[in-house]
Amino acid sequence: MESPLTADNTRMIDLSIPVESGSPSEPWTPEIKYWDHETCGDKLAENLRESGYGEDLSHENFPDGEGLAWEQITAIIHTGTHMDAPWHYGPKSEGAPSKTIDEIPADWCRGSAVVLDFTWKKPRTEITADEIDAQLEEIGHELSPGEIVLIETGADELWGSEDYLTEFPGMSTEATKHLVGQGIKVIGIDAYGFDKPFIEMGRRFAETGDNSELWPAHLAGREMEYCQIEKMANLDELPRRTDIPLVAMPIKVEDASAGWTRPIAFAKE
Repeated sequence: MESPLTADNTRMIDLSIPVESGSPSEPWTPEIKYWDHETCGDKLAENLRESGYGEDLSHENFPDGEGLAWEQITAIIHTGTHMDAPWHYGPKSEGAPSKTIDEIPADWCRGSAVVLDFTWKKPRTEITADEIDAQLEEIGHELSPGEIVLIETGADELWGSEDYLTEFPGMSTEATKHLVGQGIKVIGIDAYGFDKPFIEMGRRFAETGDNSELWPAHLAGREMEYCQIEKMANLDELPRRTDIPLVAMPIKVEDASAGWTRPIAFAKE
């Protein structure tokens, strides 16, 4: 049987956004310090000198007088496309200690993806369980345990602007539990956050004093264990809505609440 991973007629579709310095779409924008080949050549030479090798070593001793470039990133782990682990939601999930990102089973992070269209949904509102079912009925699909559900809002088109932070719908508690209750362990969304925007949660809390308005979809993970991928992109490029081979492995950061992720879908041409 031909594998979508190796078939010549398979196209890989990148469903991520980059980590960018100074982006108006990040409230805690990362700082990326770049060192060129000469500067890093001197740094590497210094390391060798301190180890007792090459008293006069510098970048000039490298081929072409150039060492290796590298970068230093100062950023929260929730910058760019990333997967949230249950530890992000709270210290316990389903009554047991919550998994950190380095404890997430790899099996959760690959499988068949299902894309649900919520590009019609008004920004700053919440997606309901009934709306999830309506979208599944529209594409004629019944969920199976282990599938990865992707919520398409179209908000990725706003990446690079401040509107990216505010103009999208979010998941509700009931919709999140509804999916996880059907054996879904990973849910992705192409918006800044999984819940409704920060400013909408803040507005509702200020009006009502009801703390259930604060990150309700995230906190569903305290009751039902799951992971979510935030800040995805390009879901509109997928050629179909179901049975999409997807790999979305997060980097392993010890004891962390999330890990940067580059989801890749495989589509036959």
